[in-house]
Amino acid sequence: MKAKSILALVALLFFGIAAAQDDGVSWDRLDEDQREVLSQFEDTWGELKPERQMRLSKGAERWAQMSPRDRKQARQRFSNWRKLDADRRELIRERAEVFRSLSPDEKRRIRDNYRRYHQMNRERRQQLRDRYKSMTPEQRKVLRDRIQQRPRPRSKD
Repeated sequence: MKAKSILALVALLFFGIAAAQDDGVSWDRLDEDQREVLSQFEDTWGELKPERQMRLSKGAERWAQMSPRDRKQARQRFSNWRKLDADRRELIRERAEVFRSLSPDEKRRIRDNYRRYHQMNRERRQQLRDRYKSMTPEQRKVLRDRIQQRPRPRSKD
């Protein structure tokens, strides 16, 4: 039962928000795997808001398609999420909302920068962090503004 609760919460937290339908999702429209993951909601499913039904059903669908390795990673992320204090979780939610509102090109640019950063060796990443931490707030703002204004590489599509 505890595992199913964790699975349902993971589905809520990590799999995004689906577009809501006015009538929601009936329990009968869920497939067998979704009903298994969401079994703790069976008695109250009809009382849930349509938006929440959609998020849960989409998350359960994705969960069912995950490999055991991906599920293990999702459980770990959820465990880490629960350890964060409420202010930190709220900040992350706000940043995720801002990210979702960006254009596809901006999202791609941010993802590319993230990948490049994580491909750097540990020492180089630490140098960048140290340099940024040593900057004044004004210097940080100038750097962010400069990064925002530089020309973007053209898409290869």
